[in-house]
Amino acid sequence: MKIHHLAKSNSILNTFISEIRDSNIQKDSLRFRRNIERIGEILSYEISKKLNYNLINVQTPLGNKKVNVFNNDVVLCSILRAGLPLHQGLLNYFDKAENAFISAYRHHPNNNEEFEIVVEYFASPSIKGKTLLLADPMLATGQSLVAVYQAIKKHGIAKEIHIVAVIGSEEGIEFIKNNFPENTHLWIADIDANLNDKGYIIPGLGDAGDLAFGQKL
Repeated sequence: MKIHHLAKSNSILNTFISEIRDSNIQKDSLRFRRNIERIGEILSYEISKKLNYNLINVQTPLGNKKVNVFNNDVVLCSILRAGLPLHQGLLNYFDKAENAFISAYRHHPNNNEEFEIVVEYFASPSIKGKTLLLADPMLATGQSLVAVYQAIKKHGIAKEIHIVAVIGSEEGIEFIKNNFPENTHLWIADIDANLNDKGYIIPGLGDAGDLAFGQKL
């Protein structure tokens, strides 16, 4: 797996990351969603450098200009519900992408820290032979992404896979490396070292879904 860790280089991205982590600033859910969306836009720009282009002729009012333009059949798939602001950021740039949505959540059958990932809903166009952008803002244990990938494979095999995340753990990244095709790309804003005993990223930022949309029952 090719890992693209964007926060290693100084850019405006790091300002947005600092704000989504800040426990005071993140109380503003509108700003939190917008910052996730902006991070998605930056990740989109970087991803676009690795995709395919065709040379076309553009007619301007004063003449002609040959331009290399993006040429990939993209399916953008986000994990509900936390993935929605990130999805919008990606869609702002890949505006002709087809869209897919899948649900995945942690189920605690024994009412303790042990959990399994349950995938219940998937709505998608065909992904066979296409470029799949799989978006999940928090890459904690990596189990959700792997469960989602196994469910998606039943509907066709993508030509290439780009995983898009905002914050991830080293453990989770190692897990997905062992469960996705070798030529998969991971585009991630920042990486933290640890998980706590509940499988949440430390220092991370908390629950991205709750911060974006309010606490759930």
